Amino acid sequence: MRGGLLEGEDDPAIMVNAESDSPFVMVCEHAGRRVPKPLGTLGVAQSELMRHIAWDIGAEPVARRMADLLGAPLVLQRYSRLVYDCNRPPDSADAIPAVSELTPIPGNQRLTPQNKLSRIEAIYRPFHARLAALLDLRAARGISSILVTIHSFTPVYKGVSRVLDLGILHDRDRRFADALLSRLNEITTLVVRRNEPYGPKDGVCHTLNLHAGIRGLRHAMIEIRNDLIADEEGQNSWARRLAEALEDAASGSEELARSAVKMVSRLS
Repeated sequence: MRGGLLEGEDDPAIMVNAESDSPFVMVCEHAGRRVPKPLGTLGVAQSELMRHIAWDIGAEPVARRMADLLGAPLVLQRYSRLVYDCNRPPDSADAIPAVSELTPIPGNQRLTPQNKLSRIEAIYRPFHARLAALLDLRAARGISSILVTIHSFTPVYKGVSRVLDLGILHDRDRRFADALLSRLNEITTLVVRRNEPYGPKDGVCHTLNLHAGIRGLRHAMIEIRNDLIADEEGQNSWARRLAEALEDAASGSEELARSAVKMVSRLS
């Protein structure tokens, strides 16, 4: 049993394949759309909790399938991002949005500092603590990690169409994203873009920076247009495609790193 906001409810983090020694660690911060019972429906209709504003549609099944294909550990977050967006730090206004896209969220308005802190303590901190502990354990075991987060985006946002299938996101460290983009751009039927439909300026690289950036780990965030993964066929197809691309990119980025070391050695 949990105390506070989640008393009698489940931990925010779901761990899959935690003991795996795969080079990949998968994360899905917006996997679920659950709302803790004390918060009711946050004052919005149940139909709103089915929409993208509440979760990343299709992201969890894609992440689970990729973890199976890669034999990789996966950390999922089960509560709705309307309760707390675990890809945002506590000082971000988007962490507990008063309005999501064009939808007011009454249950997130006029919150006291204690209201906000209860969500941080119940959801944000435990989720990121579980991910940090996994990465630290792998480091202690001598396993190098590549952190990959899985997200989905809407084809239309505030009336504007997004003309791409896939986005590969990163902040300052672009090593793995470059290798991944190189592999995916070989698939001529796909529209793949760097730091779209979001990018570092939108504050979406929090998980990557918090866990991979400070550890010097290779990493990337993958955004899939959600109509492409709305059913099982699309989820399986994209999971296979992305798992293959990740494996190719891992090999490619290692080769680039070795080449860079050799170049430095020759110049020194």
